[in-house]
Amino acid sequence: MKKLVLAAALTAAASTAYAGSLAEPVVEAPVVVEEAEGSSSGALLPILLLVIVAAALA
Repeated sequence: MKKLVLAAALTAAASTAYAGSLAEPVVEAPVVVEEAEGSSSGALLPILLLVIVAAALA
């Protein structure tokens, strides 16, 4: 009986050792996001706001 339990335990332990595959893992390329350049809307809004405030005070 001990030999049967020992054989079952060794068979279960040996089967988990071969569970993996030898194939190379698939690695996806990272996604690169580029920002758009040449947009002047970041500077246009504060200047427009300054002109409006100056016109309201004058």
